Amino acid sequence: MMRYSRIIGTGGYLPEKIVTNDDLSKTLDTSDEWIQTRTGIRQRHIAAPEQETSDLALIASQRALANAGLAASDIDLIVVATTTPDMVFPSTACILQDKLGIHNSGAAFDVQAVCSGFMFALATADRMVASGMAKNALVVGAETMTRILDWNDRGTCILFGDGAGALVLQASETPGILSTHLHSEGRQRHILNAPGQVRDGRIYGTPFIHMDGGAVFRFAVQVLAESTQEALAHNGLQPSDIDWLVPHQANARIMDATAKKLGVPPERVINTVAGQANTSAASIPLAMDHGVRHGCFKSGQLLALAAVGGGFAWGASLVRWG
Repeated sequence: MMRYSRIIGTGGYLPEKIVTNDDLSKTLDTSDEWIQTRTGIRQRHIAAPEQETSDLALIASQRALANAGLAASDIDLIVVATTTPDMVFPSTACILQDKLGIHNSGAAFDVQAVCSGFMFALATADRMVASGMAKNALVVGAETMTRILDWNDRGTCILFGDGAGALVLQASETPGILSTHLHSEGRQRHILNAPGQVRDGRIYGTPFIHMDGGAVFRFAVQVLAESTQEALAHNGLQPSDIDWLVPHQANARIMDATAKKLGVPPERVINTVAGQANTSAASIPLAMDHGVRHGCFKSGQLLALAAVGGGFAWGASLVRWG
């Protein structure tokens, strides 16, 4: 008998503090109109000084477990996608495992592929569940991206926010995650990076995000559409079969261009970027939770998830809902 994984619960968390575009215009040469026109972003959430990435992940995970009707003790695999871990080691997943009160039960580890990290985490957890290595997996994207921003750099600081999203995967006899297709291209690493490192107790290089916005836009639109088309072809499906497109919430213009390439109408695209900005690895699970809470997804519908991030790394997944 074939074994698959399916999504049975979602959860999300955004920190209480909100910084609007008007707030940023008080210290930057920018305006709400300028930011919204170029990105679609109106505001972003900022983690409190005492909040770690694992704290955001904890709340999102608890909400996902409640939505799934499971106890934390039912989870036997945790995969956390993050670029902003609590510390060098141990993994944020191990810290989250402890905070959830899960002990002596399965594996917990981090995946790092920046904004596409959740796709890599989802693919990993899906295959582990499908192979029988786990029964109930918690897949989390959690970020405190605002802590690696140069707040004087108008080109980057307006784009990002903090948050966490989580999905619960469960073993199933019917397909939920149809397939996931992942790619990386290290030759493009220079157009989006944060090249600092800790060595000998000091920071070497710059710890802040650097981005060539134009190059990122062109690359992102191309690979988001291509990877989604790859996933569709692999499953014998067409773009017209997509009921909902759930893209990485980086920039409204990138999402609009991707949807147009695929022929997906705007009303079938989950778009949360206005109120959350780019939450990196957290953006797709947060968008999924948004779709669930707003009653968007119906049983049997086809969801296309697609993300791209620094590395460059990108991928797409098809999900049969319900």
